[in-house]
Amino acid sequence: MTPIEQHIEALIFASDQSIRIEEIIYCLQAALGTDIEGIEVNKYIEKIYNKYNDPAFAMELVNINNGYQFLTKKKYHSVISQLQLQRSKKKLSQAALETLAIIAYKQPVTKLEVEQIRGVNCDYSVQKLLDKELISIVGKAQTVGKPLLYATSTQFADYMGINSISELPAITELNSMANSIGNEQE
Repeated sequence: MTPIEQHIEALIFASDQSIRIEEIIYCLQAALGTDIEGIEVNKYIEKIYNKYNDPAFAMELVNINNGYQFLTKKKYHSVISQLQLQRSKKKLSQAALETLAIIAYKQPVTKLEVEQIRGVNCDYSVQKLLDKELISIVGKAQTVGKPLLYATSTQFADYMGINSISELPAITELNSMANSIGNEQE
């Protein structure tokens, strides 16, 4: 394998989405100062494709959206699905769940408003929810100090298994469910 071929393979591997021939050429020219044509890049990509077409590899090179990307071969999708399912079920702490619920129902909301409802500081919970991309900053309140406004993100719906905020139970439903727990006769 030539160094250019290895660089192309590394570019495709490192790209989180399909990478086009033009992008590969630009990166090679900018980083290596090498003058390379699209025909040469296509020949190297063909070699890489053939290499990963071997059954010994779990990945394959796929042409997607006029670019190239490494993907897991279809026969491994079931095991990858289990990994994604397991990772998606990582739990939030009780404090983070409470903070997330307040933001979901009161959005857009400031951190101070969340803290007033919870009665405790929520810096850590808000930061964790931002890190997990379950909430996002959507602007600034038009009040003294212009505090940040938080709302749920698009990833929140995925995490909760809903299509939109409107699918969340109404607060009155939550209150009636909370009151009925333990009150039913067996």
